[in-house]
Amino acid sequence: MISDDMASRINAQINRELFSAYFYLGLSAQAESSNLKGTAAWFMAKHGEEMTHALKMYRYLLDQDAIVALDPVEAPPAKTAGITDMFERTLSHERAVTQAINDLVDHAAQEKDHATHIFLQWFVTEQIEEEATVNDILGRLRLFGDQGQGLLMIDNELAGAAKRVAAAAPATEV
Repeated sequence: MISDDMASRINAQINRELFSAYFYLGLSAQAESSNLKGTAAWFMAKHGEEMTHALKMYRYLLDQDAIVALDPVEAPPAKTAGITDMFERTLSHERAVTQAINDLVDHAAQEKDHATHIFLQWFVTEQIEEEATVNDILGRLRLFGDQGQGLLMIDNELAGAAKRVAAAAPATEV
C-alpha cells in the first residue's frame, strides 16, 4: 500500500505534469501565432503527452486506493523571444521535471515502496528521451539557424515528428 506521503508527492507531480501540458499548450499557441505550424504541432503533441503522464499517475493513485488531490495549475510564461528561446525554456523545464521524477524515485526507494519504484521507472526512461529530443532540436537550431531556410527546414521536421508522436500515442484509460 502506498503511504500518504508518497501519494502526496505523486499528487504534486500530477500538478507538475498538468503544468507541463499547459506550458506546451502556451508554446504551441505562440508558435502558431508566428506561422510555425510544424513547431505548433510538435508542442501540441507534447501537450498531449504530458496529459497522458498526468493521467498515468492519476490512475496509479486510484489503483493504489489513494486519494487524488488536484491543485490549481500555474499559468505558463506568456511570451518567448522566438523559437530558440522556446526550446531553451523547454529544455530547462524538462530538466526540472527530470529532477522531480528522480526525487520521487529516491523517496520510493527510501520508503521501500517497490510498486511505486517500479511504476516510476517508465517516467525515468521517458525523461531521458525528452531531454535528448529537445537537445537535438536545439542543436539543429544552432547549426542551421532560427530564421529563413534553416527555420523552415526545422519547422517541417517538427511537423513530421509531431505526426509520429501522435500516431504512437497510446489511448489513456482513466
